[in-house]
Amino acid sequence: MTSPRETALSEAEVTQWLSENLPQWRLEDGWIRRTYKTASWKSTLMVITTVGHLAEAAWHHPDITASYAWVEVRLVTHSAKGITRKDLELARKIEEVIAWQPAKDGVFEGTPSDQRFAYIKYD
Repeated sequence: MTSPRETALSEAEVTQWLSENLPQWRLEDGWIRRTYKTASWKSTLMVITTVGHLAEAAWHHPDITASYAWVEVRLVTHSAKGITRKDLELARKIEEVIAWQPAKDGVFEGTPSDQRFAYIKYD
């Protein structure tokens, strides 16, 4: 699968887009990054697997660093030597899925407050 070469955005464009659309993400050392705090190793693995699924479906692959109770996701388009629309849109989709919580008046109740079932530590 090949596509036309992506064009890297300027640092100012990336910073502005993130502040307007994904304020939890940051531009640092040439990557856009987000750290998700989790409740346990089980939760950490669920985040990694979810990010992996989204990245594979988008055919764009992040760097991931993880520990017991956190996951850092880093995105850059190596072929463009910088951040492209691909990185921003994948970050948006990751954020949408990982940070999703059911509506208080919806049919889903969300994860219980019991630590045995805790998942993401939402911002």
